[in-house]
Amino acid sequence: MKDMKDKIILLIEDNPDDEALTLRALEKNNIKNEVVVLHDGAEALDYFFGTGAYAGRDLTVFSRRPKRLTV
Repeated sequence: MKDMKDKIILLIEDNPDDEALTLRALEKNNIKNEVVVLHDGAEALDYFFGTGAYAGRDLTVFSRRPKRLTV
């Protein structure tokens, strides 16, 4: 696969136990990508659009469509 290590993983999870489980699974499988954890849909929208707590964020990071979106 073409340089998947430099891709950001965006984890949107409102359950702390599921968040921890997912992060542990990534670590155990030696996934070294940067992981951005968001806790609900509103926070995710702020992140995507660079508003709220994420105002001023570099929006070019996600300028291309995601390779996979799982809800």
